[in-house]
Amino acid sequence: MRSSFAKSIYVGAAVLGLAGLSAVTTTTASAKSYATAGSYTALTKGQNVLVNGTSAIYSKPGTVKGAKVVASKKTVAKLAASKKSSDTFYAYGTKTTNRGSVYYKIVTMDKKYRGYIYGGKTAGTFAGGIKATNTVTAAANPTKLQNYYLKDVSKNTLWTAPKGTDINATKVSLYGAAKDDPFVVDQAATKTREGSLYYHVTDRNNSKISGWIYAGKGYDATLADSKQDLGGLSLDVSEDAATADNSVSIVYRTADGAKVGSTTWIVKNPAAATHADGDVVLTDKNAANTTLPDYVTQNVPDGYTVTSAAVTSAKYGQTTYVTVAKAATSKVALKVNSVENRLKDNQGHSVVTEDDNGNVGVTATTVSPVLTTGSSLTASDLTITPKDLSLLKGEATQTPISQDNLGSIATMLGTDTIQGNKNYTDADGHYYHYEFTLNTAAFKSDNRNAKYGDTLTANYDAQLVGGKVNATNASDNSWIAQ
Repeated sequence: MRSSFAKSIYVGAAVLGLAGLSAVTTTTASAKSYATAGSYTALTKGQNVLVNGTSAIYSKPGTVKGAKVVASKKTVAKLAASKKSSDTFYAYGTKTTNRGSVYYKIVTMDKKYRGYIYGGKTAGTFAGGIKATNTVTAAANPTKLQNYYLKDVSKNTLWTAPKGTDINATKVSLYGAAKDDPFVVDQAATKTREGSLYYHVTDRNNSKISGWIYAGKGYDATLADSKQDLGGLSLDVSEDAATADNSVSIVYRTADGAKVGSTTWIVKNPAAATHADGDVVLTDKNAANTTLPDYVTQNVPDGYTVTSAAVTSAKYGQTTYVTVAKAATSKVALKVNSVENRLKDNQGHSVVTEDDNGNVGVTATTVSPVLTTGSSLTASDLTITPKDLSLLKGEATQTPISQDNLGSIATMLGTDTIQGNKNYTDADGHYYHYEFTLNTAAFKSDNRNAKYGDTLTANYDAQLVGGKVNATNASDNSWIAQ
């Protein structure tokens, strides 16, 4: 992960004074027109580059006697079109011919191709057959940063840079890392060519163990932990291999016997399997500290809900069958319960102004209400997703939603004040936005007769607040004094 370097990089004291000679070509010249090259000079700072297929790669500058083709134009064109980071080049040295042509010494990230390629007429810039590139692109950090685990310490290696994006990328030693060591995410990036996502993680128990790892699709707050696609990471501690003495096979099937899914629960403490007759005690837990009953519920296939599960009679080394039914999944509609359009600053104080005579009064800024009671909120106004979608699922027979479950759904929606997603401005260019608080009492009352599959209503109280959304300084309301 090396950035473009300044054009002023010193590339050697090559002879550049022979003007008027014919332009350089990318094929070996005849004996009459051989060029000579100055001495090799290492770049003070290497650069990741892409080839464009217009120039071949040679064992020495292409117009110098004895230059041999390392990679033909056809091969270079394939490398230019490649979507693999390993086919990106790294430029690390240069030679300049007596005709003023600059050649760069380059090598692919996988070290397969190495040689000289024409790079234009100006030392320190990349033209001709190559151009500078960034091999990674910064990405937003996931909403969850703590408590990730390596799926397999022996296989899921960390790298000093996402594999194939830096010529000096190496594996990070995981010596001393335990499978239950929690890792913390502090950066995210995608490989520019592949688009694959990587997280930079650090072992919370040993900060010396730190590096980049493939993160799959990345953490998705709308999915249950068991449904996440995190590449070499997991939200659960890696488990031992399943054996007849430490695991229970789980098969999900409908009432007519059709199999719709399966999974395996593995006990954390193998000694637990010594229970009488191999019975699973319902307090036994796996590596993620999940009991068998909870695991069965958490891993039910999408679109289904559990109707019966014989977990009380489960035995190690055997299969437990779980009966499921098509689920009716409710959605949540966001509504405005009340609106306070008297402008407040980010500290909750009323906004006041002072006129030229020193008179203090309410804000002179006229703010037109944007929201009204009863209006609908959308994802562009307020992004809210229950973290546990299973709370919105029930049997397809329109089972009523209990008050306890409604309370749990309200908790999942969040009871703290949440900033809206939109900035607004008044006629004078002053910024303001809304903050929202879920009316939990109204939520349970409004949905008291709801059944699974119905659309639930979440009413929010809206408060107008001065300043931009997500201001870096929450108390920055300098516009108030304008």
